[in-house]
Amino acid sequence: MRADWYDPDINPKVEEFCRHYGTVIMPTRPAMPRHKGKVEAGVKYGQNNALKGRKFASLAEQNLFLSDWERTVADTRIHGTTRQQVIKVFNEVERSKLLPLPASLFPVFEEAPRSVHRDGYVEVQRAYYSVPPEYVGRQVWVRWESRLIRVFNQRREQIALHALAEPGKFTTDPLHQHSPYRHVIQRNLDYLLDRARLIGKQTGTWAEAMVQHRGPIGTRVLHGLLSLAGKHPVAALEAASEKALHHGTWRLRDLRTLLERAGPSPQLDFLETHPLIRSLDAYEALTPDCFNPQPKTVYEPT
Repeated sequence: MRADWYDPDINPKVEEFCRHYGTVIMPTRPAMPRHKGKVEAGVKYGQNNALKGRKFASLAEQNLFLSDWERTVADTRIHGTTRQQVIKVFNEVERSKLLPLPASLFPVFEEAPRSVHRDGYVEVQRAYYSVPPEYVGRQVWVRWESRLIRVFNQRREQIALHALAEPGKFTTDPLHQHSPYRHVIQRNLDYLLDRARLIGKQTGTWAEAMVQHRGPIGTRVLHGLLSLAGKHPVAALEAASEKALHHGTWRLRDLRTLLERAGPSPQLDFLETHPLIRSLDAYEALTPDCFNPQPKTVYEPT
């Protein structure tokens, strides 16, 4: 929560908790316990009256004692501020104002911001979930529970809902595939394929076939392919792509294996002597001024 007295930012999870139970948060200034004195006084009363000097063998024993203490002591006392009996005010005034509890407990979940990849997916615990393509390149808020994944935009509006998937799996909502904004993802894919085709014919053909076989994950594989192109000679990548096409393998790890088996590119050693290579003396005889420059004559004005 941001320390702002007039317009505080509430932690999203706390905000969701309040919405679930139909309550609100009333922030106070940092390090100002006197601003919530009524709350602190209730805690102090329980500690000093019910618990002070007592020990319990178990939590169950303590809860049983506190339940009886609340019924016979705390509820029957005359409140120091209202000067009325606590249980009487609750029954006659406060009880009718209370709302019923929700049918379910507040769910246990984790949440965090995520950036939407160029292929239209967000990653959560090494699994991938589609979002509407208009959010490509933008940040969203993702919440994962025991069985569900929820994706929200910056206005906290839910934009995607998925069942929790195993690591490495891609989960796609058909509505995201047929969205009118799908061209955003297709344009990114076409751009990556064009770059793969520029590497060479075999590499470009393998990239096209890989996308057809792998589907949504193909965009990420293309990024890996272009990374390989920056680390290996074109000829080696072309040869590995040709072999991968022949064997019908569409995994980037297999392409890396083929490149490793091919070994490093041969290093060209420079020859020290050869009939076509003249000695330095011969070049010196042809261009003596280059190797033995003569001092220039300096003319001074008379």
